[in-house]
Amino acid sequence: VYSVACALFAVATGVWGVCPAFLWNPPLCYLASLLTAMRSHLKLTAARSPISMTKRIGVLLSGRGSNLEALADSAAAGGIPNAEIAIVISNREGAPGIERAKARGIETRVIPSKGLEREAYDKLVAAALREMRVDLVCLAGFMRLLSPYFISSFPNRILNIHPSLLPAFPGLEAQRQALEYGVKFTGCSVHFVDETLDAGPIIVQSVVPVRDDDTQETLSARILVEEHKIYTQAVCIVLEGRYHIAGRRVLLSP
Repeated sequence: VYSVACALFAVATGVWGVCPAFLWNPPLCYLASLLTAMRSHLKLTAARSPISMTKRIGVLLSGRGSNLEALADSAAAGGIPNAEIAIVISNREGAPGIERAKARGIETRVIPSKGLEREAYDKLVAAALREMRVDLVCLAGFMRLLSPYFISSFPNRILNIHPSLLPAFPGLEAQRQALEYGVKFTGCSVHFVDETLDAGPIIVQSVVPVRDDDTQETLSARILVEEHKIYTQAVCIVLEGRYHIAGRRVLLSP
């Protein structure tokens, strides 16, 4: 027993000179060699393979779910590392985005908002997101203004994408607003959500030139291409913690 204890002590500590009793015993020598090899392998494996936790994203939508699909494609292809869409929630029955999510095998829920006060409804949605252990909430055409209760439930963990270069043209029909105003450039913005419509700190923006022959439809289509790109970028930045907020500015880490 003493010899076995010496062998285990030597392997565990790497100190071989203090317990020579096992050195002349071939079975114990073999045991010591085997344990040493296992110890080295485990240390090497731990150094090369740090534990990674999959981040869980919840998506809220009211319509077609184009940005949902872009995020799901990015997550599946590794464009958003160690992340998955955990649940998609809609406030509208028959929203095409729900069917798109189901086709991908993503958990879906329809929680109708009709007839409910804003905070009462938001409590139902927040409970569903907590149940699914969501790390980040992404709005993808979710046509509701979130309550202070909801925003405080997920501080700096709610993102929205808007089809303009905020703070210009907040609210509905931003592309029409840009055309009517006569700007030469518009685009899209991903921002943190606060209690004011389309006014949270901006994470990423992309510029889209406005052509002389643009219609609301053609401009929207070109902006949408950029939306799909920068939403993925913003989600990566936030999930990886590569930012800090100074006042209204989101400053990115290298």
